[in-house]
Amino acid sequence: MPQEKPARRSQADRRAETRAKLVEAARELFVDSGFADTATPDIVRRASVTRGALYHHFNDKADLFRAVAEEEAKAISHHIDQETRNVADPEQAMVTGSNAFFEAMLVPGRVRLLMEEAPAVLGHSTAVALTRANGTEELREGLSRALPEHSPKQIDALTNLLSAAFDRAALEIAYGGDPEVYKEVMNHLIGEVLKGN
Repeated sequence: MPQEKPARRSQADRRAETRAKLVEAARELFVDSGFADTATPDIVRRASVTRGALYHHFNDKADLFRAVAEEEAKAISHHIDQETRNVADPEQAMVTGSNAFFEAMLVPGRVRLLMEEAPAVLGHSTAVALTRANGTEELREGLSRALPEHSPKQIDALTNLLSAAFDRAALEIAYGGDPEVYKEVMNHLIGEVLKGN
């Protein structure tokens, strides 16, 4: 019986694979060495692709960094969504989402990429927009469900303040703070915010 040839991969599949290799290699190097000390030849060597392939997919190293940061932010948002998806009680969903955020931020290198490198590489406003697109909206929705009597302006203010507290806590944990203490305090803070409605 003749052996079947494996299905030939499409050009789109090969492009997606090359792009994924570049993003993965860049992530590793950006975490290890930082954006400034990572050279594009190092990235293409780590990804086992050509320099032309890098510039086919990305305008420059900063564009590649943006892709890495977007994937990290989406991974956080996805993890929070997965953990809170089946939690009906709004207050419990807020606490579950808080815990999920801290779990997601424990991925090695994530704090460095999103909270240290991203503002420097992409600019503060772009880094903030990236966060808003991938997580802040879920926080806002959670607060709106838990505090239906609050105005949109109040919800926006609470969202911004809690988001800043989450980011600061993630930084402190990355620099040696006890994650359990920060989770406990953040959950207490959320409880007080929701009680003080």
